[in-house]
Amino acid sequence: MSEQKKKEPGTMEFDRYAMSYDEDLERALSVSGEDKNYFCDGRMKCLGKWLLKKGITAKSVLDYGCGTGSATPYVFQHLGAERLVGSDVSAASIEVARAAHSGEKAVFRLTGEGGEREFDVAFCNGVFHHIVPSMRAAALNEIRASLRPGGVFAMFENNPWNPGTRYVMSRCAFDCDAMPLSPPEARRIMRDAGFEVVASPRYLFVFPRVLRIFRFLESALSPLPLGAQYVVMGVKP
Repeated sequence: MSEQKKKEPGTMEFDRYAMSYDEDLERALSVSGEDKNYFCDGRMKCLGKWLLKKGITAKSVLDYGCGTGSATPYVFQHLGAERLVGSDVSAASIEVARAAHSGEKAVFRLTGEGGEREFDVAFCNGVFHHIVPSMRAAALNEIRASLRPGGVFAMFENNPWNPGTRYVMSRCAFDCDAMPLSPPEARRIMRDAGFEVVASPRYLFVFPRVLRIFRFLESALSPLPLGAQYVVMGVKP
């Protein structure tokens, strides 16, 4: 199968994994001693603290590439959102998200559906390593267009400099052929798409559960490229 067919948004790649997504992910993450909820909670807690520090209110939030909607409860818990829209290219994943999380405050739709704009915050997790590099600019342009002026985009990605991350991805059915982005590459493509990158990458999830006694150090270690994931923050001018 060609790279384009494997990576092109809108293919059946994630429809195939929708029903087994959580099981596949938990199997891959088991080496860390934590489940997906630990990482969902940690990402949204990090984003919420950053927004609070900057005095930014996240009333409306876009989860771009939401998958089965795992981040939804943590968006409301840590960002104080009044409305969440989750979008994804996988119709099967959207159906799972709707069944699990839809309500008055959360809706899920296929990427490209609906003309909703003016979100305060958009974020994605582990999405861009599934997009062929030549198509990443188009995805970023779509995210940028969805934000109000001054809106924030947080790109969470797997850290390719972390050997543990590489190992986990190799164990994951839907990540084993992914194309990871380095933090400098993530910053570059965000700038090229018109975002003002407003912070150096922060690295998350340094210590696995067996070393959780040291997790109080993670905030101090966040500038160092040690964590399993990183986040780059950008603002739409």
